[in-house]
Amino acid sequence: MNGTAVRNEFAKMRHLHLGLLIALLGVIMLGIGLFSSLGSPDFDRATQDSWNTLIGGTASGITLAAPLLLAAIASRQVDIEHQGNGWLMSATSGITPGGLCRAKFLALGLLVAGTTVVTSGLLAGAGLLLGITAPFPAGRWIGFTAALLAVNLVLIALHTLIAARVENQLVGIGIGLLGTILALFGTAVPAWISHLTPWGYYALATASGYVDGVLVAVTPAYLSIAALCVIAGVAFLLLTRQFDRKEA
Repeated sequence: MNGTAVRNEFAKMRHLHLGLLIALLGVIMLGIGLFSSLGSPDFDRATQDSWNTLIGGTASGITLAAPLLLAAIASRQVDIEHQGNGWLMSATSGITPGGLCRAKFLALGLLVAGTTVVTSGLLAGAGLLLGITAPFPAGRWIGFTAALLAVNLVLIALHTLIAARVENQLVGIGIGLLGTILALFGTAVPAWISHLTPWGYYALATASGYVDGVLVAVTPAYLSIAALCVIAGVAFLLLTRQFDRKEA
């Protein structure tokens, strides 16, 4: 993988208008975060409950939007290679299939990371503009954002691999739809069940939740999410290198 390959991926994104889908992820995350927070009876501007509801609303927004949208984004970015014989064209220019997958992940990951961080910052700013007087939980908010970002990147890697192996985009989209259900299901089951699928980690990334009917601050499962990232990263590298060996 080289810088030219990554720049080419950004050019493909512009051609495919993927920026709109990535922006939609941020808009949904922002909209649901604000709507669910302002409509919650727990939203008290003078207490930490206001920030807790905003964190919970943000988590709900990304849980609803990210699994399907990330699947669609990765599928479209890879499908152009299937449709235009791009794998062969890249190989003739010295970029292996595995290298191309890694370039796609890096390009998509940069945009998704930027969208996640910017949207999180906008939500924090919106909370201040709405008149929240309780101290801003900067450390918890940053940790929550980092945890969400990590899960997003794992799913981008997963769907890049799926789209590279299966030409039919509907397969990846279907898995993304199933992921949405699993992500929502993950908020209502014990934590050990949420550990069983990558989508369940959205529930583990949240920094607020209800305990005995009371909204409280919670600590995201940082170690579990870090372990997921390590496993996913190693698997992604091994599988993309396997693509190279098969091509050879």
